[in-house]
Amino acid sequence: MAPPADRPAAEPGALANLNARSREIFRRIVESYLTTGEPVGSRHLSRMLPITLSPASVRNVMQDLEELGLIYAPHASAGRLPTQHGLRFFVDALLEFGDLGREERARIDAQVRAGAEGGGYEGALAETTSVLSELTSGAGIVLTSKSDPALKHVEFLRLEPEKALAVLVAEDGSIENRVIDTPAGLPASALMEASNYLNARIIGRTLSEVMAEIESDRRRARGELDAIAARLVDAGLASWAGASEARDQLIVRGQANLLGDVRAAEDIERIRTLFADLETKTDVIELLHRAETGDGVKIFIGSENKLFSLSGSSMIAAPLRGGDHRIAGVLGVIGPTRLNYGRIVPMVEYAAQVLGELRRSR
Repeated sequence: MAPPADRPAAEPGALANLNARSREIFRRIVESYLTTGEPVGSRHLSRMLPITLSPASVRNVMQDLEELGLIYAPHASAGRLPTQHGLRFFVDALLEFGDLGREERARIDAQVRAGAEGGGYEGALAETTSVLSELTSGAGIVLTSKSDPALKHVEFLRLEPEKALAVLVAEDGSIENRVIDTPAGLPASALMEASNYLNARIIGRTLSEVMAEIESDRRRARGELDAIAARLVDAGLASWAGASEARDQLIVRGQANLLGDVRAAEDIERIRTLFADLETKTDVIELLHRAETGDGVKIFIGSENKLFSLSGSSMIAAPLRGGDHRIAGVLGVIGPTRLNYGRIVPMVEYAAQVLGELRRSR
């Protein structure tokens, strides 16, 4: 049975504020569904929980979770199942990914490399989909044309001092999370500024289109800056200091002379604006380059993708990298919405890495 998707999801803030008890009960409902596919009732949940809680108390929590659009009752007297919104929240916020076992790694390695020996890279692709299908009981798929969808939202979130999460939301509803390295010392405010800058420009455009446009704007801004600065330098009002574009500073001299020169004063203000603009564009372009090649696995649940809107299926997909580390295709597994996401995500990711190594060695 496919979870319903027509009920509006709760606000992200409401989900983030779920207390520990509500999260634990919700986690148990989802994990039971992923294991059995069956609804779970309050009495059974009260026995499963690591804390002492009566069935009546569990029912109260379940009612709250239902009002948030996270679970639903397939029948009036039945237990509860997660909705598609609930599954998405579980995958994004609560899911713990397991480590791929040594035997599974060895099996993927052996079969993929055997396929490559017998039929080249195409043989490796075919063998990879086969081994993933066998290991996951789902359907292995591969798409080797580059995926570069039109986007509607981009966000960069700090994970660690030198790591961030790039969240790319496409117009087709797909969401891709990519873990990227960030320059040492890059403040969190720069990530927020880059997100805001992009979201004002990115709707309906692909990542590569936006990068090309911002790079073009940056070249124009740099050309204008150089022209204005050259005029001030020639007039003896300023001089350059610094050996590289990233470290250039314009040292203004003769401040008193500027008071009587309206054009020079306007030039100085325009230079300040251009420096700020160039800094923003440089940060954004660097983050986009990192996001374009960052690691990430897509998870599509039910109607989040039009392909699965009626079937109630899910897909877990990882990017395939070419010799330049850019995305050259997608490898994935399709199955029911109660896929074992925690087990299959690292499996698909590892298989994509093996294929990437083969492709780069060709």
